[in-house]
Amino acid sequence: MTLQQAIKQKNISIYRLSKISNVPYATVNDICNGKSQLEKCSAETVYRLAQALGISMEELLTPYFLERCSFDSFKSAICHQVKDMGDIDFIIDTLETDNIRTYYELKWYQESFYLLGMLDYLSRENDVPICNDYDDLRRLKLEKPIYPSSLLALSVVLGDDSVLKDAVKTAIPEFTRFNIIENEVRDVV
Repeated sequence: MTLQQAIKQKNISIYRLSKISNVPYATVNDICNGKSQLEKCSAETVYRLAQALGISMEELLTPYFLERCSFDSFKSAICHQVKDMGDIDFIIDTLETDNIRTYYELKWYQESFYLLGMLDYLSRENDVPICNDYDDLRRLKLEKPIYPSSLLALSVVLGDDSVLKDAVKTAIPEFTRFNIIENEVRDVV
């Protein structure tokens, strides 16, 4: 759980957290706004924030130590997770873990939007209502389109970008909304 998520869950302001934890407001504000990194703060600061939020230091720090893999590996892992868990269990797990928000707050925009695209796609496929908790993110998108690496390679080999244009036409709309070109999430081996 990121600091922002913990603050939201506790339903307090940054100012209130500063007062409860006895950590300067500027420090808490800088962490929440990405100007300072929580994982580089003193143990005392992390301890005070965790205590004030009623969570462990480990729980507070864990999201900040996640290792980022390649986007292709991430997509593959998500597709395999859907296959292994099933659509409904994947939807429930995604909503319970709130990884969409965690990735976004870590500025892992590709991962956040891909997971949200998958959530919305599976919700549509299973006639499940869309979770409104992410409506703020649904208004955003990546600056440039991201294509599967296999299509990029094919485009280079052929010396023709028509492969990419065709992929956009047949892409899953829930992903395209975020400028992620994805055509197949079910056929994983």
